[in-house]
Amino acid sequence: MNQHVAPRLDRRAFVIGTAAIGTGLAIGFDLPFGGPEAVRAADGTPEVNAWVVIRPDDTVVIRIARSEMGQGTLTGLAQLVAEELECDWSKVTTEFPTPGQNLARKRVWGEYSTGGSRGIRTSENYVRKGGAAARVMLIEAAANEWKVPVAECSAANSVITHKPSGRTTTYGKVAEAAARLTPPADVKLKDPKDWTIAGKPLKRLDTADKVVGKTEYGIDVKLPGLLNAAIKDCPVTGGKLNSFDEAKIAGMKGVKKVVKVGDTAVAVVADTWWHAKTALDALPIVWDEGPNAKVSSATIAAWLAEGLESGPAFVGNQNGDIDAAMAGAAKKVEAVYSYPYQNHATLEPMNATALYTADRCEVWCGTQNGEAALAAVLEGSGLPAEKCDVYKLLLGGGFGRRGQTDYVRQAVDIAKQMPGTPIKLIWSREEDMTHGRYHPITQCKMTGAFDADDNLTGLHMRISGQSILFSLRPDALVNGKDPATFQGLNPAGEAAFGYSIPNLLIEHAMRNPHIIPGFWRGVNVNHNAIYVECFMDELAHAVGQDALAFRRKLMANHPKNLAVLNAVAEKIGWDKPAPQSISRGLAHLNAFGSYVAGAAEISVTDGNKIKVIRIVAATDPGYAVNPAQIERQIAGSFVYGLTGLIYGGCTVKDGRIEQTNFDTYNSMRINEMPKVESIVMPSGGFWGGVGEPTISVAAPAVLNAFFAATGKRIRSVPLRDQNISFA
Repeated sequence: MNQHVAPRLDRRAFVIGTAAIGTGLAIGFDLPFGGPEAVRAADGTPEVNAWVVIRPDDTVVIRIARSEMGQGTLTGLAQLVAEELECDWSKVTTEFPTPGQNLARKRVWGEYSTGGSRGIRTSENYVRKGGAAARVMLIEAAANEWKVPVAECSAANSVITHKPSGRTTTYGKVAEAAARLTPPADVKLKDPKDWTIAGKPLKRLDTADKVVGKTEYGIDVKLPGLLNAAIKDCPVTGGKLNSFDEAKIAGMKGVKKVVKVGDTAVAVVADTWWHAKTALDALPIVWDEGPNAKVSSATIAAWLAEGLESGPAFVGNQNGDIDAAMAGAAKKVEAVYSYPYQNHATLEPMNATALYTADRCEVWCGTQNGEAALAAVLEGSGLPAEKCDVYKLLLGGGFGRRGQTDYVRQAVDIAKQMPGTPIKLIWSREEDMTHGRYHPITQCKMTGAFDADDNLTGLHMRISGQSILFSLRPDALVNGKDPATFQGLNPAGEAAFGYSIPNLLIEHAMRNPHIIPGFWRGVNVNHNAIYVECFMDELAHAVGQDALAFRRKLMANHPKNLAVLNAVAEKIGWDKPAPQSISRGLAHLNAFGSYVAGAAEISVTDGNKIKVIRIVAATDPGYAVNPAQIERQIAGSFVYGLTGLIYGGCTVKDGRIEQTNFDTYNSMRINEMPKVESIVMPSGGFWGGVGEPTISVAAPAVLNAFFAATGKRIRSVPLRDQNISFA
């Protein structure tokens, strides 16, 4: 699927490394043969268009620009292209074009970023058009060969048929001729109700290779003459590298070089990674940790708490007159919630392999954003774009962490100090855990106002805490405001607030500690869902109303939100008494363009042992490209959401993250996993995400069930810090 030896290209001929033969990877160069120009793949096969290569044996190679990290985007995108292409699905394979090739071809493959559950929903239109255009060209090529009108020909299952005569040919036989045709200016896409490949629960294309250990991840890269690097960055963000005593490890086994990396890190390069790590651990290093070394979880919490009470705030959603509603309230309910730093904790730690020479720099890695990784290579190498590239491999976990490129830049910086030698940089687990881009830390104060008839007339929600965009993409701030903070709380759009309340104010007091936040799977909806959905339960309880009935009264203007909530309530049996010793909880949200809801059944023993027995989840993503994969994503999201609820919390001491490995940052085990029942209910008319939205409803549904079981309201996570664990 990917090659490890980059092709060395001449405009008149191909000289391809043996590892690339047969991959079909497009290179974006013109071929010297008669007729219109064509672009050929590495095995000499001409591409029909940028998205489709068809070999003479009818193998269909579909290009995938987005990254695959276990979420199924690769298969889903292939289904969409294959649907419009009308090809034989059993002969489909895929490949990743490089971001360098994309740039050279004026971004023909579009965006490479894979995050925010956008892999399919923001590229579905143009990838489907790519498949449809290729089908039109293949049919036209066959019609030209037969000298018949195109309108008399049709395609199905990689076979083109001339309807009047019954003549047939295959895609592989006409692909060469099709490649020389002018692509159609416009194509009509199928109505999803007519899908035969998309919309079906097909097996994933990448599973078989994973099962037999054939899949290559970044950590698996092997190149001739490769050396390995281990790195240590300053343990306190904002600090610097002061000095290191290279002489103390000069004689250690396998050590080749010790290098400074930027202003904050040092790396050891050796023949094996273990030799590099062993030497690095023995290397005397002096850090200048700076003033951030005085920061702790307690000082951060105190600073954020101040933001709940005073200071400037950005308004994210507002209607009515919240001050008047509060002043005239017959009853007010108030609560303060908090959410901690959390680590992505990918099973494969950050790594990248870089090869630098004076006129070329190449990187092999898993990345969620190939174009951002390429930008890091350009910046680090100082070379122009046409002399750099990034070869994407499958990711051993992403969850948002591999959308950042710090590890790519480090690999280039090291390789630049050893020209001509491939350098594989692998972060140790401890480095990975303590230099992440963490789920942002926030607190939230909420106040609800009721009239004399127990109607909710006002809600004031004030979040104090970190902005991801402030740290990672300050150019995306809107007049200083971080729109991402208000995921699930917006007045409209793909992450809109799901309730209609006469008087509403939702605001953000931005306070940014030195620990760098990042896009952690589900991002801000994870804590926003807890804040809103647990507080909705508190409000319902305060006026003696059923949690579902209370929500329904506020959701009349939100039919899609209500539909998924009603679906899980019906499936869980909300209107019937729960079995003995079983308690239930609800939650819903609009996130990443989809409408999701969850209903949990739990039991609690000894007051602090939770057994999550069952979670019912409903999702309306608009369109379901692969329903079976959506069900897997829902189940997987609950692993992440429940892990975050019970175990997922990072604390700060002396300016640094305290959790350094899986012994102190745990993950739920299979025996702790509940039964998951999925309701996939696409209503059409929009494209939503599926990888992240349902994460958000797991924790509040369980927390609400915990209150039903114990009468104890939990307003902060992880539960391990409150001596609450899985049973």
